[in-house]
Amino acid sequence: MAATKDAPAPTLREALGVWAKIGVTSFGGPAGQIALMHRVLVEERGWIGPERFLHALNFCMLLPGPEAMQLATYVGWRLHGTLGGLIAGLLFVLPGAIVVLALSIAYALFGQVPLVEAAFVGIKAAVLVIVIEALIKVARRTLHRPHDWAIAAASFFAIFFLAAPFPLIIAAAALAGFLFALVFPEPAPPPLDAPQVSLWQTFCTAALWMAIWIVPLLAISALSGSDHVTAEIALFFSKLAVVTFGGAYSVLAYMAQQAVETYGWLTAGEMLDGLGLAETTPGPLILVTEFVGFLAGYRQGGEPKLAFGLLGVAVTLWATFAPCFLWIFVGAPYVERLGSNAKLAGALRGVTASVVGVILNLSLWFALHVIFKRIEPEWHGPLRLWMPDLASFQLEAALLAGFAALLLLALRLGMVTTLAITAGAALALSLVQSVI
Repeated sequence: MAATKDAPAPTLREALGVWAKIGVTSFGGPAGQIALMHRVLVEERGWIGPERFLHALNFCMLLPGPEAMQLATYVGWRLHGTLGGLIAGLLFVLPGAIVVLALSIAYALFGQVPLVEAAFVGIKAAVLVIVIEALIKVARRTLHRPHDWAIAAASFFAIFFLAAPFPLIIAAAALAGFLFALVFPEPAPPPLDAPQVSLWQTFCTAALWMAIWIVPLLAISALSGSDHVTAEIALFFSKLAVVTFGGAYSVLAYMAQQAVETYGWLTAGEMLDGLGLAETTPGPLILVTEFVGFLAGYRQGGEPKLAFGLLGVAVTLWATFAPCFLWIFVGAPYVERLGSNAKLAGALRGVTASVVGVILNLSLWFALHVIFKRIEPEWHGPLRLWMPDLASFQLEAALLAGFAALLLLALRLGMVTTLAITAGAALALSLVQSVI
């Protein structure tokens, strides 16, 4: 299949507005965010071709950290270099970070915020439709050969039913794609144009971003003392940033256990509340770390509580997201060149097919959590089944999802308009139910 060329790069000002829009509307976890970027960047704007988008997604899925945020950073880097990558990555995170901060402060002062949670039911219902639409389009563009379908199906089965480690799935898919390329050889695709960088430039970039990541955290830890909660936050979330392969879902259990049992920053119930806030606000799901960092600083930092809570947020966000820029700016120039080798291109096609299975897993997981309030895993030998509590079926969420499908797919209303209408409808339903 011939590669689709990218449209002419936009001006930095034009890109700034689009990245801000994506940051504000990036609901639904990684599946929803990838779907959103595919819709805006590939289909509507044409700033990046579909093949290059999938190539970029493959790379970001291999990295630790939030893959959707890193995908935005990657595309921004492709369009406008390091400055473009910074703008894209920061604008992807900042709107959600501001919302999570506001809700964290409200939570610390007042507890749960029911009206906000009600409005986000409608937003999640709309995002579910966006996710399904994008999944179908990506699958149609990616799965052309029988072995593509086989890799995608095997990857979905491994992650959804066997809870297999994400790096293992990607490695197996790459190996399968490589072997299929040997058995069924195809011409190598034309190379993607990529900036040429020397090893010295790569070393300097790595050294710079390592310093940007680590030096401020060391300085704050030295000023506060190694036994202060701020230093604990810096160390814990820096370690977490290096091991979050497969996105936030892969480390949530470990993070929750450490934050609750080891450090005592919050209770298990509060951890679930924080996850609910992060799932229903824009930005990457890993922003749940911001909620944890705020409560840790607020409760254990000292007086004034709010100031230490804000310091906890700043340290958490820095430790979580600064490494993402390191991975992208160091690795992207090299990964762009891999696709011109026929066998490596086969391995990448295997990863691409695997990513479809992984996105299907995220989509199904997200759909279950939109339609049902309570989902529990059940193990039958090596098989894990996500079992919804039928009594927790949310009729309003199902109706809102159908309504969103009507608005988005039938009436062809814009994504932002659909999100706003479904959020308003959900809020109205909640208010009516409270009166009745």
